Amino acid sequence: MKLMNRKMLATTLTLSLVVPLAVACTKGDKPDDKQERVLRIANSMGYGGDDEYFRQQFTEIFEFANPNIKIEFIPTMDDAFRFGGGQPGEKMPDPMVKLKEVMQGDNPPDVVMVGYEQLPEIIESNLLTQLDPQITKDKFDTSGIVPAVIDGIKNAGGGKLYALAPTFSSSALIYNKKMFQDAGVDFPKDGMTWDETFDLSKRLVKGQGENRINGFSFSTQSQGDNLFYGMQMYTAPLQLKMFDDAGEKMTVDTDQWEKVWAKMAQLQKDNVFPELMDPQKPMNRQFDQNNPFSYDDFMSNRLAMGIINYGQLQQITNANKNAASYKGYTPIDWDVVTIPSHPEAKGVGGSIYMNGIMGINAKAQNPEDAWKFIKFINGEDWAKLKSHSSYNLVARSKYLKPKDGLDFHMEAFYNVVPAPMENNMKLYRDNPNIYQVQEIGRQQFSNVLQGKTTAREGLKQWQTQGDAMLKQMKENPTTPMQPGVMQAVPAG
Repeated sequence: MKLMNRKMLATTLTLSLVVPLAVACTKGDKPDDKQERVLRIANSMGYGGDDEYFRQQFTEIFEFANPNIKIEFIPTMDDAFRFGGGQPGEKMPDPMVKLKEVMQGDNPPDVVMVGYEQLPEIIESNLLTQLDPQITKDKFDTSGIVPAVIDGIKNAGGGKLYALAPTFSSSALIYNKKMFQDAGVDFPKDGMTWDETFDLSKRLVKGQGENRINGFSFSTQSQGDNLFYGMQMYTAPLQLKMFDDAGEKMTVDTDQWEKVWAKMAQLQKDNVFPELMDPQKPMNRQFDQNNPFSYDDFMSNRLAMGIINYGQLQQITNANKNAASYKGYTPIDWDVVTIPSHPEAKGVGGSIYMNGIMGINAKAQNPEDAWKFIKFINGEDWAKLKSHSSYNLVARSKYLKPKDGLDFHMEAFYNVVPAPMENNMKLYRDNPNIYQVQEIGRQQFSNVLQGKTTAREGLKQWQTQGDAMLKQMKENPTTPMQPGVMQAVPAG
C-alpha cells in the first residue's frame, strides 16, 4: 500500500509540474491547431528515438503539452556503431557527414541538434535557418539567457542566432577562504587576468613536501603530469593552434607558444602548480588511505585555488555536510569567481559546454512546429522545471540559484563567454590519428618542465616531429598508427 501511495504521489507531482507547461504552451493555439502533425528531429550525438535520456531531457514534456504533434527521430548513426559494435577495423561513419546528408535529403528533419564544436561548420554550410526574425516577430525574450550561452552561440554564427541551447555546464575558479585569510591575502575577484591570478597564487604557496600548499591548478583534482592538457584552458582564448587548417604543417615554433611554455615552466618551478607525478612513486600523495579525497588537491587542503566544474560542487557540498563520516576530512569554507581571462580576450575562457543546441533545418518541412519546439524547450517554464539539476545549469539566469541553502557566487559560472572553437573539426574526424601529434607536444613539454630542455628547443622538436608525422598521415591516411610511431619519427 505504501508503495502504491509513493507511485501515486510521484505521478501527481509530475503532472502538477507538467500541466502548467501544457497550458502555457497551448494557451494561444488557434482552433485548427488540433490537426495532427509530424515534427522530425535529428541529432549528431548518437541518440536514437528509443533513447530514454534524450526523450526525458528534451521531448517528453513537449509531447505531453502538444498531443497533436507526433515526434519522429531520424537516426544519424548505425545502431552497430551506436552501441559500440561494427566490424574489426571498420571505420566509424562520420556523424556530421550523415547529418548533412539527411538534412538535405528527400524527407529532411525539421529540428537538428548538434554539439557546440559542430555548430560553426553547419552554419557555414548554410544548413540552418536564422532565428532572429522569428525571435523578433514573436517577441521571444532572450535577454534572460546567460552570456555563456547566448554570446557563445552568436559568436559561432557571426553575431547572428542560428540555434539556442536550454542547458549548459561551466567552470569557475574556486578558492579556499581560510588559506587566504591565514596568508593575509585578499580573496580573488571576478574579471581577474591570468597574470593577476598567478601573482595572487604565488602569495599562497606554503610549506614543503607532504605539507606543501600550492597556489593554483587548472584542475582541483591531482593532475599528475597533465599540466599540458590542463593549460589548454589558458591557450584556447589566445587561439594558439598546433597546426594549420589543412593539417599539413605545424605552427608551434613561435614566440607566442614559447612565451606560454616558459611561463608555465616558471610557475611550476615556483611551486605554484602541484608537484609533477614522480614515476618512481606512482602512488605519490594522490592516494592516501587516511584521506578519502586524497585524489583531490582542493578537498585535501593542498590547493588554494583551482578550476572546478559546476557538477563537482556537489561532492564538496556533500563532504562538508557529512564531514564527521569522513576520517581525515576537514570541512572547507569556499566560494567561486569567474575564470581568469587574457587582456586581449577579456571575459573569454572557461570550460563551457552547451547541451541540446537546437536549430531549424533550412529545408524543414514543418518550420512552424520546429520553432514552437525550440521556443518551448528554451522558454521560462521549461527552465523553471529543469533548474533542479545538480550537474547541468539552465540557460536562463532567473532560475540559477544555489541549492540546499548554500550561499556562493553562482554568477561566476555564467558571466563568461566560451573560447572560439577550432574551425577544423572535420580535420580531426578525417584524421583520428592526428591526436598523436598532441602527444608529441606533451612529451616535449614534460621535458621542459623537468629542465631537460628550454621552451623554444622543446617547441622546435615538436614542430619537426609533428611535421614528419603529419606528412606520414597524409601519405598513408588509412594506415592505423601504432603507439610507438612517435619514437620512429626523426627528431630532426
